[in-house]
Amino acid sequence: MRLKRTFAAFAVLTAATFAMSLAVPAFADDNDRGNGNGNGNGNGNGNGLNAVPFEFVGSAADCGGTAGSRIVTAAWLHGMGLPDNGGDAALNGSPATRNDPHFGLLLSKNGPTPDCSSAGATINGIRRNSTITELGFDFRNGGHCGAGAPRFNVTTTAGDTYFFGCAAGAQTPAPQDPAQWTRVRFTTSAHGFPTAPPFVFGTTQVRSVSIVYDEGTDTPSTQDPNGIGLAVLDNIDVNGQLIRSGPTGDADKQVDKENRKNKNDKDD
Repeated sequence: MRLKRTFAAFAVLTAATFAMSLAVPAFADDNDRGNGNGNGNGNGNGNGLNAVPFEFVGSAADCGGTAGSRIVTAAWLHGMGLPDNGGDAALNGSPATRNDPHFGLLLSKNGPTPDCSSAGATINGIRRNSTITELGFDFRNGGHCGAGAPRFNVTTTAGDTYFFGCAAGAQTPAPQDPAQWTRVRFTTSAHGFPTAPPFVFGTTQVRSVSIVYDEGTDTPSTQDPNGIGLAVLDNIDVNGQLIRSGPTGDADKQVDKENRKNKNDKDD
């Protein structure tokens, strides 16, 4: 059964990787300000990087098996994550951060892994032909952290695609809430798949980077023994630069929309 799930997951991730190659480019153009590793302007993270949510639903032909259905969700939601302001010194649940939006990236797949669907986020703002020195994120304990999801998909300029799954990374307590969140880092080729030819951090040039979540409720993990089928991420790390919220404007719209809903509920 585990082998079948592995093949199903790779079919979905292959289809999702192809779909994302047709999506919005993940790299800044030559006119964008930056230092070559994603330090520019234009979003709420202050470093030129964005993690733009996407939802992929494919056909049976895309994955070579079960057609996808609309059981996936990807969104930056306020109140779901760690403090956005103050860096790792801003502790979750402290009075000093009560007005912080606490955005977190929700990734959910409400059904079986073989379903040809995935949630994720495209990393925008990395310079074309730049190198990756480290990748990572913080995840909320109790959510899914499997071998295949959530993971980074990294495609190189040579056309090779590497997968860095949550369970394979080095894990430590997350500084902003060490009891409830875990920090994951990928810094060596041993953290990725495939291992040959190896992805060499700091040397291999990349073309695109994305986060993909496609393991469903039939795939448990150590953190998720019942197969909850979702993960909440924050502090997405690309070369030491952290993405703490969604693109400027999108996050504000989400807050305004939810605030209007709450106001209407009170008025009813």
